[in-house]
Amino acid sequence: MVLNNIEKLIEKYHNAETSIKEEAQLKAYFNGDSVAPEFEHYKPMFQYFSQSQKEQYTKDVPLKSKKTTLYQWISVAAVAVLMLGLVVPSFMGPTEAEKQEALLVYNQTMEAFSLISLGMNEGKTQLTNLALVGENINVGAQQASKLGTFSTITNKILKNNSN
Repeated sequence: MVLNNIEKLIEKYHNAETSIKEEAQLKAYFNGDSVAPEFEHYKPMFQYFSQSQKEQYTKDVPLKSKKTTLYQWISVAAVAVLMLGLVVPSFMGPTEAEKQEALLVYNQTMEAFSLISLGMNEGKTQLTNLALVGENINVGAQQASKLGTFSTITNKILKNNSN
């Protein structure tokens, strides 16, 4: 019955489901002399755990005192300047009159852009009309060259009929 219990505890140990009390039972079993042969390969592991629990670090750990350096004070000053840069403009922002003037200038600028846009749109339609005239002139030139060819052929026909 004890071997069956140990086998269940080892299975629980591998699944990380054992309690501290169950782990103590396993350590006591494997530190004893009557370990079953099928569990003999677990004995060094549990003996190591028991031995390593008794180890202690005996050297003194020197603690260094922190000295403030110039770089630390520079970083504190930089943070202070940054905070002032963020806080001061909110207190000393533009007055109501300055806001109204800026809004007036903005509206005047938008009107000027609107007029420029209208002028550009008119120029664009004139360029489109000019492009149409250019295309019509090209078509007319092609028709004129055909007319010249027609005229030459007609003259030849009339000359042959009169002879």
